[in-house]
Amino acid sequence: MKHCLKILFIGGLLCGLLMSCSTSKRSHSHRTNYASLSKQYGFRINSSDFIPLYEEGTLWLGTPYRSGGNSKKGIDCSGFVSAVYRKLFHVKLNRSAELILRRDCKKISKKKLQTCDLVFFATGRNRSKVNHVGIYLKDGYFIHASTSKGVIVSHLDEPYYRSKWKTAARVKM
Repeated sequence: MKHCLKILFIGGLLCGLLMSCSTSKRSHSHRTNYASLSKQYGFRINSSDFIPLYEEGTLWLGTPYRSGGNSKKGIDCSGFVSAVYRKLFHVKLNRSAELILRRDCKKISKKKLQTCDLVFFATGRNRSKVNHVGIYLKDGYFIHASTSKGVIVSHLDEPYYRSKWKTAARVKM
């Protein structure tokens, strides 16, 4: 009887130690630093936001622009959007802003923009042709690969983007 109690006691201790280790591991394995994310993006990010998008975006911020680029060494706007969608949603998008809009999305009104929707612009000479895309974050902010500054966060109300605006769209999943 004493032997059984001893085994139960030691088993209980081991179980408790294992559980406390796994609990400790879980709670320390991934803590989101909202203050750091907010600083990097330039606006407040909190637990109600889609954190995987913001965390993935920080990995790309500052990546230089390269036409046709597809890596952290250099990327263009559609490559950036495609890479983020592939990583977060396992969705393969077309490789040009125009084709993403035409084949992979459903247009929505600007008023209905939600986090992860796409925003499209005509930045070239042909004002009717979409040639730039970004991912909507929130409150008018979007992340994209700018030809002059690489991957950055911009605002839809900036005069340049306001004048180049074409449409918003939601990716068909």
